[in-house]
Amino acid sequence: MKNLTPQIIAEVAGGEFVGEDSARNVRITGAERDNRDVKPGNLFLCIRGARVDGHSFANSAFEAGATCCLAEQEIPDAKGPYVIVDSTLLAIRKIGAYYRSLFDIPFIGLTGSVGKTTAKELVAAALGAKFHVLKTHENLNNEIGVPLTLLALDESHEAAVIEMGISDFGDMSILAEMVRPDIFIMTKIGYAHLKELGDLNGVLKAKTEAFAYMKPESVAVMNGDDDLLWGFDTGRRRIAFGLGERNDFRAVNIRTEGTDAVELDILSDTGQFAVRIPSYGSHLAALAPAAAAVGRLLGMSDDEIKVGLLSYAPVGGRANATFTGKITLIDDCYNANPNSVKAALTSLSTLKERRVAILGDMLNLGAGSDELHREIGVFAAECGVDSLICCGVEARFIFEGFKSACSGEACLFADRAELASALPELIKKSDAVLVKASNGMKFAELLPILRGL
Repeated sequence: MKNLTPQIIAEVAGGEFVGEDSARNVRITGAERDNRDVKPGNLFLCIRGARVDGHSFANSAFEAGATCCLAEQEIPDAKGPYVIVDSTLLAIRKIGAYYRSLFDIPFIGLTGSVGKTTAKELVAAALGAKFHVLKTHENLNNEIGVPLTLLALDESHEAAVIEMGISDFGDMSILAEMVRPDIFIMTKIGYAHLKELGDLNGVLKAKTEAFAYMKPESVAVMNGDDDLLWGFDTGRRRIAFGLGERNDFRAVNIRTEGTDAVELDILSDTGQFAVRIPSYGSHLAALAPAAAAVGRLLGMSDDEIKVGLLSYAPVGGRANATFTGKITLIDDCYNANPNSVKAALTSLSTLKERRVAILGDMLNLGAGSDELHREIGVFAAECGVDSLICCGVEARFIFEGFKSACSGEACLFADRAELASALPELIKKSDAVLVKASNGMKFAELLPILRGL
């Protein structure tokens, strides 16, 4: 880690240092918000949550080796130095922005209503063939996760791939002010956080706030298959990626090998080359061209990009397909919106096994929620789902849409406990089983049951 000390923290955050003067210039080696994750040399963030107050764990962090704490109040009987600020959240944003400014490496930001974590992993994998890459861990993509990611940078990193997730207007400005991306990837403008953002144009407006914090010479890498993104003027050089012919980088000759791999050719104005991505999901083909575009921007050869993509692996809860010994289980239950559910059903449709979709409520969709759920049911029928299992209040509209479009097998459960008890009778040997719903539905609790069938 580059030079960061309690004294610098106090100056950057506008806080007051409390402790022995000898501790002012002790080197900080990273930052954590959970005292259980603290390692010697870390800065510990005392954050007040709805249920837990991080200030209560400050001394536990010191016992684990924390160099300093960032706090909003005095720490009684503190076992180490700390910096008092008005707002820990505001302070860590200032610190993240300052620390990012110390690095002269390419920063790649990613956002989108669907596919941003997958795109992040694909881009990081591709770049990894040539560069030492820092990437967002799992989905630490919000106003706390982004500065924590930035503070994980050290002198060895040659590129940073930062996922940027939002839920309301202004969120992207907060993140972009810290990241200031040199390359900004936008995967899709879709039906997410509509309760806060209103409609697709609101989603576009919120996500494109990032361009106000980017240099004129920065580059936008946009999904050219998305009409809203295609029509948006970034004011910068733009590279379009996707499947359609109008894209600068596009996937052609797409082949899937069950749940084992996706193969495709990436076509651009400089030629065509074949890649293999050793993972499940037809959505990978639409996002791989973005990774190729970034690789080319950073001077990589086609062979280097090809080698890098071979190292791709999905993040847990996102199209992670495994064979349990009885069924092919597709864990895609981290979160859900209409676009991501349709992508998951499209991937399921490529499999030869009996296709079972366990779907739950998609939350925060606003006034049009009922119809958006009903459309998913119709789409599931179009994708050839053999058995649809729905659970939740809104999921009944998925059920109704499916039954209106086909005569396939379908059932509806009011709650997760009722569904869990019925699973042994509903799932058959050799089934391909997709599990997907919004995180608040807690469908991850169904996974151990399905693995144990």
